[in-house]
Amino acid sequence: MLKLSIALLCVVTACVGCQRDTASPATAATPAVTIMTFNVQNLFDTYDDPGKDDKAYLPIAAKQSAAHIAECNMIEVASWREECLTQDWNESILEHKLKVLADAIRQVDGGPDIIVFQEVEKAALLDRLSTEFLADFAYGPAILLEGQDQRGIDSGFLSRLPLIGEARLHPSRFPEFADREGDTRGILEATFELPDGSSLTGFAVHFPAPFHPVAMREAAYRQLASLRQALPDEQHAFAAGDFNTVSTEVESTGILDRLARPYWQIAHELGCEGCKGSYYYAPDDNWSYLDMIFWSPARGENATWKISADSLRVLHQTEAQRTADGTPARFSPGDRSGVSDHWPLAITIEPIEKQ
Repeated sequence: MLKLSIALLCVVTACVGCQRDTASPATAATPAVTIMTFNVQNLFDTYDDPGKDDKAYLPIAAKQSAAHIAECNMIEVASWREECLTQDWNESILEHKLKVLADAIRQVDGGPDIIVFQEVEKAALLDRLSTEFLADFAYGPAILLEGQDQRGIDSGFLSRLPLIGEARLHPSRFPEFADREGDTRGILEATFELPDGSSLTGFAVHFPAPFHPVAMREAAYRQLASLRQALPDEQHAFAAGDFNTVSTEVESTGILDRLARPYWQIAHELGCEGCKGSYYYAPDDNWSYLDMIFWSPARGENATWKISADSLRVLHQTEAQRTADGTPARFSPGDRSGVSDHWPLAITIEPIEKQ
């Protein structure tokens, strides 16, 4: 009986120990993290904000003054002039725009953990998208610092990972093209706490448009690389957004070879079978990854996270996102069609299993 009692005690003790280990937070799997980038194409509110060129994005009733009409008539591009004069950007249209953007974001099951946005007028619009259309994803307050772009479009973040410290905006500087600095955006930096407690710094970018000299984009790539290199060794980092680098420029200048690949892994190069790009330019029948996600793990033994294999997705499966030709459908307020002229991208990062 004594031997039997001792044996039973050992079994019970072993089982209790086993149950305690299973419940221990130290043995629980660390969840993966999904990062999305999305150029949402002219997300403006319906009010005229001083200091911003938002006159095309007003209700038609606010466009009847002689002063407004005179300003619009000074626009040289005919389609932009007509948009300024006749586009009715009202609350109903804005609500529809936010809904179709949310539908596109919901293609990530459970929602992205971090979303990087481009072409947003102000943080309040991202907060409205979050609270009215994506409330179940539980994002924190929008992160957006207004910069130098004369139109008033900026980059921003929504995240459900905790923000560490304060976000910073690094203004873009192009000494050779000082007269064009009002037509571009700075680099927004924010650092988040990953599920295992380590830090992840994100850089939200919207580089100078393709009609600007390539030297301006080269300067932006160099600035981004410098910001990454300045981070501590234990910091993981990503950069995401609209890099405005068309495929023909990549091929002819080697800009990614020189200024991106030495510092970053380029997500769509790691695997995206059948993906053509995020943007289509019809006159040249050209697909490009204007939108990209770069990844740079912490240095040396600090590298505890990696991109999941073949995790990059170009998200274009909602009906509103595609034209009849299968290309990105611009948002059109007139008939409430389309979503954006860019398709969003998403990647997943995961903890590295230590041997």
